[in-house]
Amino acid sequence: QVQLVESGGGLVQPGESLRLSCVVSGLDFYYAIGWFRQAPGKEREGVSCISTSTGMTKYADSVKGRFTISRDNAKNTIYLQMKNVKPEDTAVYYCAADRGPTYWDSCQNYEYTYWGQGTQVTVSS
Repeated sequence: QVQLVESGGGLVQPGESLRLSCVVSGLDFYYAIGWFRQAPGKEREGVSCISTSTGMTKYADSVKGRFTISRDNAKNTIYLQMKNVKPEDTAVYYCAADRGPTYWDSCQNYEYTYWGQGTQVTVSS
């Protein structure tokens, strides 16, 4: 059974930092994994994706320079380090994985097969 389990969400103030984690189990291999988010009334969007084979990364323009995606292949875990968060970062953050070798570059939610249940991030003063 494939499981992706996110953790680390919560309530933070603007300008603060937060780190999300996603542990993958039951998936023998996957080439692309990433973070997606969905705010109320908005479509789900790609935040950042990473190639598990090369480590190459992709970021949405809105988070470049503030968020960093990383992976620990030995632990089947990826992270999203969020710095200088803004109220517009408020959303449910999802982790997703897929075997498509190039999906890390497109980082489009409709291409990803395996999803976690999401973790809420709220940025508010």
